[in-house]
Amino acid sequence: MCYRCFWPKAHCWCASIEPMHTNTRFVLLMHPKEWKQEKAATGRLTHLCLAESEVHMALECDTHPAVQAIMRDPESFPVLLYPGEGAHNLSRGALTAADLGGRRLVVFVLDSTWGGARKMLKLSPNLQRLPRVVFTASAPSRYVIKRQPQEGCLSTLEAVHETLLALERHGLDRYERPDQLLAVFDRMQQFHIEFARDPARVDGRHHRATPLPPDADVARRFSDQAPAAPSRRRRYIRGVG
Repeated sequence: MCYRCFWPKAHCWCASIEPMHTNTRFVLLMHPKEWKQEKAATGRLTHLCLAESEVHMALECDTHPAVQAIMRDPESFPVLLYPGEGAHNLSRGALTAADLGGRRLVVFVLDSTWGGARKMLKLSPNLQRLPRVVFTASAPSRYVIKRQPQEGCLSTLEAVHETLLALERHGLDRYERPDQLLAVFDRMQQFHIEFARDPARVDGRHHRATPLPPDADVARRFSDQAPAAPSRRRRYIRGVG
């Protein structure tokens, strides 16, 4: 196991990804279940792609020393990427350089299911007090191996990508390689699709799944318009407007 990307060393991502620099600092707050159990883990892939990012495992963020230190840093302007009343829509230019006042924008991202993210927020009053930001997504979710709870939900990786697009559009950041995050996302999904199609790789410790036929249309299989059951896998932020 590679303990940087948390993939088997035979499929390690690290050497093939060149982290890009951004003015914005992204702090990914990962739910313990996401940290220990989630195999797709788009939050970790996001972290690998962004030099100015970090991952912290936390359920109660108010008791996490590193997270609290970031929030209290007088040189930072911390915000929470999460929908809610009064949230600033970055796609509409609702956050400006004047608002930052020379401080560095720090975006906290809850990396969990919708239910897990709500619990993290509920247990963390300091997070609740942060200004909230959202965006209007430029495209539907590209997640073909997982069904979204409803239209507008995106993975953590897609949400960060959309955030950077909006920040660059309004002069708050430079997003030099916007295709990298999406390319990594597609590569991760293709790996899982190929794994599902290979009968030699079926893991019999839990169950023996039926391999996908070579001509299976995976995107269509997961594009059912019927909403998923409430509070199942999210994924992640909803744009407004």
